[in-house]
Parts: sequence; C-alpha cells; structure tokens
Amino acid sequence: MTKSTRDNLIDTMIDALQRKGLHGVGLSELLANAGAPKGSLYHHFPGGKTELAVAAIERVGSRAEQAFATLFERQPDPLDALSTWLQTALGQLQGSAFERGCPLAAIALESGPEDGEIRAALANAFADIRRALQQQLQRHGYPQPEGLAALFVALYEGGLLQARVAGSSEPLKQAVDTLLLLTRQHRTESKPA
Repeated sequence: MTKSTRDNLIDTMIDALQRKGLHGVGLSELLANAGAPKGSLYHHFPGGKTELAVAAIERVGSRAEQAFATLFERQPDPLDALSTWLQTALGQLQGSAFERGCPLAAIALESGPEDGEIRAALANAFADIRRALQQQLQRHGYPQPEGLAALFVALYEGGLLQARVAGSSEPLKQAVDTLLLLTRQHRTESKPA
C-alpha cells in the first residue's frame, strides 16, 4: 500500500527528529526526503513545521503503545518484554552507527517554553508510554508499577542519549541489566510468604 503524502511527511519528520532534531533539519530537506512538492507541507500542515512535528510526536507515541501491546502479548513476563524493548532500541541505535536516537528525546531537549504545542504533545506521548508500561506491570503484580514505568522510560531515554553520545552501547546495557536485576529482586522480596 502506498503511503499518502501526509503520512510520508510525518514519517520523514520522525526520521529527521531521530537523526538531527527539530532545528537540525530544514523544510527543503524534509520535503526532498519525503519526495513531496513544496506546497504539500502547508496543504497538510497549515501550522508548518511545528504542526508536522506535533503529528510526528503523536505518531511515535501511538506506535510505542501498539508496540508495547504486541510485545507484552508475546512475552508474558513484563521484565522480559521490557528487556526486549530496550535491547531492540539499542540494536537500532548501534545499527545507525549511533546516529538515530529517540525522536521524542531529541525534540524534548530542543524545545523551550515558547513551544507549547510541542511540549504538550511530548507530555502526552510520554504519559501514554508510561501508562502502557504501568498497566502491564500492574497486571503482573509488580510493586509500585507507576514509579517503575517512569523509571523504565527515564532509563530508556537517558541510556539512549548516553549511548549515542559515547558511541557505545555500554551505558545503556549496564543500566538495563542493573535495573532488571534490582526489579526482579524487589518483586521477590515484596511477595507475601
């Protein structure tokens, strides 16, 4: 199935956010990479680059929720599913020679108080991701599922950022291994005898 021009622009923006961030890519480059004519951006996104960025953020959040649903369906233990999620992200980062990070983190680091629409979309996307993780952790009886979900998202974002800057997977690998170990220990200790 052929993607619509609108969908192609959104996916191109997601790719640009992963590699360069919002301010690192110009409109001409975006349009060229999307193979879209100049007028198409404002036809589909009258608010310009900001509106396109918001649509990209919303798509990333939606895709993450869908990916979690599939992942947790395939792997009954949430920690195994989270480990797979983190390892997949790390593999993608390594496969891009540490160029492609998380599009949400890239734009979050660039946004300022004047970027109200972008920040609201980011807050919603992160909240949706945390909520999806929390529901699975809660369903499987993990203690403090809300905090644990927030911790996993923070580890993911911070670990990818450190790995990308270092050009090494070690910062994220160490953090993932440690958090999984501590979470498993905490769950075992929290279970009633």
